[in-house]
Amino acid sequence: MPKFRRPSRAARALVPGAVAAVVLAGCAQGSGEAASGTGTTPVGASPTAAPAGSGSSVTVTPGPAGTAAPGTLLVTDFGSDTVTFVDPARGATGSVEVGTAPYGLAVGEDGRAWVATAEGVAVVDTARRERLALIPYRTDTGPVTTGEYRGGGMGIALAPDGRRVYVGVNVPGGNGTLEVVDTAALKVTDTVPVGRRPFDVDVSRDGAEVYATGHDSFDVTVVTARTLEPRRIEVAPYGTEGGLGSWLKPHYAAVRPSDGKLLLPFEGERLAVVDPGTGRTTIEPMTANTHQHGTTVTADGTLLTVGTGPIDPDVDRGPSLTVRTPGGAERVHPLEGPHEDVAVSRDGRTAYVTGGFTRDGYGDGLTVVDLDTGDTRRLPAGSRPLGIVVL
Repeated sequence: MPKFRRPSRAARALVPGAVAAVVLAGCAQGSGEAASGTGTTPVGASPTAAPAGSGSSVTVTPGPAGTAAPGTLLVTDFGSDTVTFVDPARGATGSVEVGTAPYGLAVGEDGRAWVATAEGVAVVDTARRERLALIPYRTDTGPVTTGEYRGGGMGIALAPDGRRVYVGVNVPGGNGTLEVVDTAALKVTDTVPVGRRPFDVDVSRDGAEVYATGHDSFDVTVVTARTLEPRRIEVAPYGTEGGLGSWLKPHYAAVRPSDGKLLLPFEGERLAVVDPGTGRTTIEPMTANTHQHGTTVTADGTLLTVGTGPIDPDVDRGPSLTVRTPGGAERVHPLEGPHEDVAVSRDGRTAYVTGGFTRDGYGDGLTVVDLDTGDTRRLPAGSRPLGIVVL
């Protein structure tokens, strides 16, 4: 049974450093990071400062130019400043340099990938496997660094019509912004204030609203796409005690296809269902009892959520993938080691879970989960892979 009133959860809103050091990425706010020795080059003023072919390199076995087979995976390599193409059967087939510490990514119908890096939004032609542009942010995020608290882009999403990209930009020590990118002009056109450390960005199915999940501010900012007016909704099923030091914060959201409500999993115990129109949140029970990060939802409403591992190993369970039906039934698949995000094959039968992690314990590959049998296998895939899409 889910432990809705377990006193120890409130007590563990702040956890001892000895425990925190062995768990998950992107949760309790740390004291910041030193600048990377390789990430201090300023970005040029031109939105296309990296012209076609510039800053692009294939580092594994490249596939033929002009090919991006359906079902190929694309992951962001937080540890090597690249994106990697992955054959679901064979593993990594090629990588392209995109910018420092890439996080989230989105891919349009035209085959262009939009990658949120610490330096700007990289644009990648997935057929030719080369970076086309690096679009600098308007927001001042300080020196370009690496690590889990680095400034720059985190969550990113593409409007349904493909005309705009929305990227959540982290500002170390302060509130973030949502930057709007014109995909034709390849430049930032607007910025909108949002919460702290925007882990995730999602768009409503009709494109009318954008949702930025603020990890360190316990909220989702709803932005009207037409007017860019923001509206904050607090999402804190455990309360906000502990502030920046709390582990019990929102991470990723998914837009439910049936009604447009936002689904935000917490701790393998509570699913916050947020109505972005009214701002009301209802809570449903979950069963994995593990700290949860990446999440996605399929067209039929099946929710998949990554459990990164325990906050407190004495009472919480290890890493897992939860598969939850629209009716609320859950199947929990154990994983070996921390993972971050998840994508699902086009036929809905296979999940791909990224093993990257910004703290110790990360892996340089994916776990492939057969959703019919529960069987798992490991697949090599870049360096600390975080974001993932199926091409």
